[in-house]
Amino acid sequence: MATSSGGNSYRNGTHRSSNPKPQVKSKSLPPSTTTHRRNSTAKDHAAVPGRVRVAVRLRPRNAEESVADADFADCVELQPELKRLKLRKNNWDADTYQFDEVLTEFASQKRVYEVVARPVVESVLDGYNGTIMAYGQTGTGKTYTVGCLGEEDTAARGITVRAMEDIFANVSFETDSVSVSYLQLYMETIQDLLDPANDKIAIVEDPKTGDVSLPGATIVEIRDQQSFIELLRLGEAQRFAANTKLNTESSRSHAILMVHVKRSIKGRDAALSTENGNHQDMVKLLKPSVVRKGKLVFVDLAGSERINKSGSEGHTLEETKFINLSLSALGKCINALAENSVHVPFRDSKLTRLLRDSFGGTARTSLVITIGPSPQHRGETASTIMFGQRAMKVENMVKLKEEFDYKSLSRRLDIELEKLIMEHERQQKAFEDEIDRLATEAQHRISEAERNYADSLEIPKVSAKELSDLKKVIQKETILRKAAEGEVKNLKIQMAELKMSEASGKSEILKLHKMLDGEASQKEKLEGEIAILQSQLLKSSLETQETRQEVGRAGFENEVGGLDSLISQVKLQQRASGNGEKPSMAKLFEQVGLQKILSLLEAKDADVRIHAVKVVANLAAEETNQGKIVEAGGLTSLLTLLKSSQDETIHRVAAGAIANLAMNETNQEIIMAQGGISLLSMTAGNADDPQTLRMIAGAIANLCGNDKLQAKLRSQHGIQALLGMVRCKHPDVHAQVARGIANFAKCESKASSQGTKSGRSFLIEDGALAWIVQNANNESSSIRRHIELALCHLAQHEVNARDMITGGALWELVRISRDCSREDIKTLAHRTLVSSPTFQTEMRRLRINY
Repeated sequence: MATSSGGNSYRNGTHRSSNPKPQVKSKSLPPSTTTHRRNSTAKDHAAVPGRVRVAVRLRPRNAEESVADADFADCVELQPELKRLKLRKNNWDADTYQFDEVLTEFASQKRVYEVVARPVVESVLDGYNGTIMAYGQTGTGKTYTVGCLGEEDTAARGITVRAMEDIFANVSFETDSVSVSYLQLYMETIQDLLDPANDKIAIVEDPKTGDVSLPGATIVEIRDQQSFIELLRLGEAQRFAANTKLNTESSRSHAILMVHVKRSIKGRDAALSTENGNHQDMVKLLKPSVVRKGKLVFVDLAGSERINKSGSEGHTLEETKFINLSLSALGKCINALAENSVHVPFRDSKLTRLLRDSFGGTARTSLVITIGPSPQHRGETASTIMFGQRAMKVENMVKLKEEFDYKSLSRRLDIELEKLIMEHERQQKAFEDEIDRLATEAQHRISEAERNYADSLEIPKVSAKELSDLKKVIQKETILRKAAEGEVKNLKIQMAELKMSEASGKSEILKLHKMLDGEASQKEKLEGEIAILQSQLLKSSLETQETRQEVGRAGFENEVGGLDSLISQVKLQQRASGNGEKPSMAKLFEQVGLQKILSLLEAKDADVRIHAVKVVANLAAEETNQGKIVEAGGLTSLLTLLKSSQDETIHRVAAGAIANLAMNETNQEIIMAQGGISLLSMTAGNADDPQTLRMIAGAIANLCGNDKLQAKLRSQHGIQALLGMVRCKHPDVHAQVARGIANFAKCESKASSQGTKSGRSFLIEDGALAWIVQNANNESSSIRRHIELALCHLAQHEVNARDMITGGALWELVRISRDCSREDIKTLAHRTLVSSPTFQTEMRRLRINY
C-alpha cells in the first residue's frame, strides 16, 4: 500500500492533500454555517480551513498478550521521528501510513496531551470550538488516554484533567465563566451523567444555522479543579461498563463531556467617567464589551469489537450491536466528507448528529486513535488505522465565536443611572440645606443690624465717629446680604443644570435601548436574506453545472475539458491507491501522455495553465511519479512558470509541486543547477499570500537539508530568502522557515564534526541568530522545536560560541537544557553546554548554577 496522503501535510498548519478536492465546507454544512454572523459580533470573522489532526498511540502488551504472543512479533512498527507507522502483513511485507503524530507505548500522558490536545485547548480559550476524540478497539486505552483522573499517580492524568488545568490557569472568574455538561450515548439514548433521572435528552437543531444543542442537559458552572474532578467522579459512577474477554471494564456507552468557556476581552470597555459633571460625554464613551464563547468537547468512544472475540451475549450483545452501528455511521460520515460527497449521512445516528460540528463543521478537531500490538487483532488494528487515515482528509472551516455583550452594557447603564439619581438627590438636599442656612444667617444679621440701629437712635448724643462706624456696619451687612443672594442664585443655576444633565442621560439610555432593538431586528432580517441568497447560490451552481455539461456535449472547450479529464483520471488513480489497490501509473501515462500534460503548461489560456499545473502537482505528490516528471522536463517547466507567470495561483501550486520534488536529493541538485533558489527567492519577494509563502519556504527548507548544497545555497541568497519571508506573520510560514534553519544548522554541524567546515556559521553571518533567539520560546510547538534544534546544532561548533553569547543565545540554551519537553533536545543542549569551554567560562562569570 502506498504511503498515506497525510505525509504531504505541514505539521503545524492547514492540510495540503496530495489529492486536492473542492473544500468540504460547502457540502457538509448548512448554508448559514459558512457565512459569518453580522451585527451580533464585534467584527466579521471569516472562517479559515483547519484539517482534522490525527495522532496514533500504541498500547504496550498486557500480561495475557505477553504469554499468548510470546513467539510472535508485534503487528505494528512505529517510526515516531518520521511520524510513520508500518502495519506488518507478514515477515517480509508491510503497509506504511503517515500521521500527524506517532506515539509509542513509552509516550507519557503529558506528551500525549501536548501534541494532541493543547493546540485545541488554546484555540478554545481564543474563542473557537474544539473537539478531542479517542477512537479504537476495545481495551486499547481510549478511556485511559482521555479520562484518567490520576488520583493515585499524578503523572497518569489524562487529557481531560490536564486540559481543565490549563483552562482554569487562563481565565479570570471576575469576568469569565466555565460550565460543564457530561452525557453518555447508550443504545441510541442520550443520558445525563450529572442527573441520572434525566435519561431521554432530545437533540435540537437550529433550522437556520444547523447548530446542534441539547437544551435538556444539566449545565454546571465550576470555578476550580477540585469541583471539576468531583463532577467527573459523579459522571463516571453512572456510566455503563461490562466485563468482556477483551477488557474487564469495557465502556458500553460513548461519553461526551462539553466544556463551555465564556471570556470577556480586556481593554474593549471605555471607562466610566464622572469628572467635571460631564455626564453626556460619559454616556458616549460607554461601549459594549466583546465576549468570546468557545466550546470544548471531549469524546471517549466505546470500543469497536467483534462479537466472536469479545464473547458478548444477552444484553451485552445488544449493547455491542448499538455501539458498532453508531461507529459504522460515524465511519460513513467520515468517508463521505473525505470523498467530498454531496450527501453526508449525519442523521443516521445520534452520535454523528452530536459530532456534526466536529467533522466538516466549524470546530478545530484533534483525533487520537489507539491500537494494540497483538497480531491476533491485526484486522481491528488495520480498521482503526484506515479510520484515522480517512479522518485526516476531512477539513473543517474554523470560526471565531465573538459577540458584543449588549446585556452587560445595559446593566452598566442602569447602574450608572441609579448612581446619577442618588448623587442628584444628595446634591439637591445639600443645596436646600445651604439655602436654609444662608437665609437664617442673613435674617439673623438683619435683625442684629436693626437692633443696633434702634439702640443708636435711643442715645441722645451720638458722636460723628460712632455714626460713621454704624454706617460701615450697615454697608457691610448689605454687601453680605447681596453676596448671599448671588450664591443662592448660582446654586439654583447648578440645580437646573443637574436636572438637564439627568434628562439628557435618560434620553441617551432610551436611544441605546432603541439601538439594541434595531440591531436585533436587523440581525433577523439579514439572517433571512442570507438563507435566501444561499439557496439562490445553490440553484445557480446547479444550473451552471448543467450548462457546462451541455456545452461539453456540444464539443466546446475541448482543451479545458481534456484537462479536466486528466485531473479526473489522476484523482481516480490516487483514490484507488488510497483504497489499497496498486494501479500502474505507466498505464495512466499511456492513456494520457505526460508530454501532453507538460505541454499544456505553456498554453496561452490562463485557466488551462492553472489546470495543467494542478495536474502536475497531483502527480508530483507521489514519489513513483517524480522521476518521470523530472526526466520529461517537468521540473524545468515549473521553474519557468515561476519566472514567467504573474498568477498567484500558479505560483502557489507550482511552488508546492517543486517542494514535493525537492524531497529527492537528485532533484535538489537539479533545482540548484537551474537557478531554482533565485527563482523561489524572487517569487517569495513578490508574494503576499501566506499559502504561497508557505509552499516556497517548504521547498527551500527541503533544499537546506542537503549538506552538499550549503555553500551554493548561501551564495544564491537562500538564507536571506527564508529570513525575508518572516515578514508574513502566519505561523505556518514561520514553521517552515524554522524547519529550513534547523536543517541548515544540522548540516553545518555535521560538516564541522567531519572537519570540512571551520569558519563561523553562514546563518550567523547572514543575521539569522537574532530571529532564532527571538523565537526560541515561541508559543507554537513546531516552531519552538525547530528553533531549539537549530540553537543546539549551532552551539556544537566552538567557533560560534562567542557570537551566541553576544546574541543572547546562551540563556536560551540553558532554558532548553532545563525546561524542554523533548528529552532528546534537552539532552543535546545539556551535552553542548557541558562540552564547550567558552560557554562554561561565561556561565561561571554570570554565576549560572549548572
